[in-house]
Amino acid sequence: MRRSRLATLALTLAASLGVTLTLGAAPAQAAATDRYVALGDSYASGVGADSDTSESGSCLRSTNAYPALYNTNIRPASYRSVACSGATTTDVINNQLSALSSTTTLVSVTIGGNDVGFSSIMSTCVLQGETQCVAAVQAAEDKARTQLPGKLANVYNGIRSRAPSARVVVVGYPVFYQLGTVCVGLSATSRAKINEGINLVDDITRTAATSAGFTFADVRSIFVGHQLCSYGEKWLHALNYLNLTVSYHPTAAGQSGGYYPVFRSAAG
Repeated sequence: MRRSRLATLALTLAASLGVTLTLGAAPAQAAATDRYVALGDSYASGVGADSDTSESGSCLRSTNAYPALYNTNIRPASYRSVACSGATTTDVINNQLSALSSTTTLVSVTIGGNDVGFSSIMSTCVLQGETQCVAAVQAAEDKARTQLPGKLANVYNGIRSRAPSARVVVVGYPVFYQLGTVCVGLSATSRAKINEGINLVDDITRTAATSAGFTFADVRSIFVGHQLCSYGEKWLHALNYLNLTVSYHPTAAGQSGGYYPVFRSAAG
């Protein structure tokens, strides 16, 4: 009885102050009927976040990736990730869209980085120096402006065609470097140019997603303070000569502290 009176008092006080109380379980219950499919590349599969599943093989899907964390925490009615390391927009169309159906109610997708050559750009920047790095990023930017909007539109049209009733969340990429700090390795000019290229890809992706009627989940701001060359906990792997695959990918903390909350909020 005492607890009941206290609860009633708390609710009355909240109402008088204009406060809305939200039960923590409500979002999970609201999403419990979702049929969720995750698409995309290594940032969606969770490369660099450890704990890869054996069934995923070379796709390197991690139980710490943001789609898997959503499944663990929210427990939708069904969940399937077909995200795959190295995937391009063409790979999504040819190999991943078949996972969708008219009963799919939630879709996430992170794609586009491999279409403009993220991996080869970083190799050029690390191995060949500033001049070649800036030139490689510039070439990728030119390609992104002319080709990426159409490639993304093809993916988004395919998603909408196969899952006409689904909420679709397009998740972007974090900017790699915090600028203006003391940092060894690449020059400040190279780091700034790489950031510029990532920002361009994210901006093109946001425009394409919005045009398709999808939600764009922007992870750039939440990674600030956790980027390479920052003074906080790093949420991105630096160059790793012993395991090149994980280089410049989010750590498990980057997936859980960066990607997951942004996606969770956008998924509704």
